[in-house]
Amino acid sequence: MTTTRAGSAVASLRLAVRRALVALPAPVREAPVVVGCSGGADSLALTLAAAAELPGRVTAAIVDHGLQEGSAARSAALAADLGARGVPAGVHPVVVGGPGGLEAAARRARYAALLAARPAPDSPVLLGHTLDDQAETVLLGLGRGSGPRSIAGMRPWDPPWARPLLGVRRATTRAACAELGATAWNDPHNDDPRFTRVRLRREVLPLLEDVLAGGVAEALVRTAAQLREDGDVLDALAGELLAAARLPEGGLRAATLSPAPQAVRRRALREWLLTSGVRDLTDLHLRAVDDLVGRWRGQGGVALPGGLDLVRRDGRLSLHRAEPPPVG
Repeated sequence: MTTTRAGSAVASLRLAVRRALVALPAPVREAPVVVGCSGGADSLALTLAAAAELPGRVTAAIVDHGLQEGSAARSAALAADLGARGVPAGVHPVVVGGPGGLEAAARRARYAALLAARPAPDSPVLLGHTLDDQAETVLLGLGRGSGPRSIAGMRPWDPPWARPLLGVRRATTRAACAELGATAWNDPHNDDPRFTRVRLRREVLPLLEDVLAGGVAEALVRTAAQLREDGDVLDALAGELLAAARLPEGGLRAATLSPAPQAVRRRALREWLLTSGVRDLTDLHLRAVDDLVGRWRGQGGVALPGGLDLVRRDGRLSLHRAEPPPVG
């Protein structure tokens, strides 16, 4: 069993874990838990706090991205250290590659490995994202104009991902590691200014804190929570609209969609397109699709990613495989 020395930082983390687990659905609450642990202060402190709260039910999953020299040995050492503290740990090597840049490719590989590490279908995966990570996510979404879903940030529970520390500052996880005598690893990528998040963390947020006299990170997180609450209501309304507009053959009835408020209608259309297999949907795509309903003037269809066309005929929206261009 993992033992912890008394300390306010450890107590804060254990309380955060306890509250997060109580909020989970009943089958998930009783399932064995996996914690993604990189060895950094956030994930290490979370792993030890979770193990103390749930003795015998926690396993650590260490993903070795293979991007830095010595990563395999470092991952093995972390697994051994956690094992000595009473936390079973497994190392999961992955191959990082594919579209979207290094950060996106590493994230895809990591999440796939964590999913595979779950010992049961209901097992939640605990991630060490903190209040500071949430603030950076919101700021990044604002800067990119990514819309309310992005600005709403990360959800505390997004099955199977649980994020107990979204209300905890990074300073608290570092203090918890110190209280526990646990040595955290500082990933050099976290200090590399080539990565946008690093510059947000080291340059932009400190400047905003200075200009606005503090409290910026907490304010960004409050904004995200408010947007999630609003978004949940809009999503529920969009779900009702989508159910009413569906046709037996899989298309949508435009006359049912057109009177709805634009914000609700677009969410309904987005959900329909995503569940129909459309990927990499952009705001421009969605606006063009919405125009087939809200600004209908007999225009042609909309070309969508994946070789699909969305057309409106006889008051119905339907998806079709795009015709190949003529040869010669």
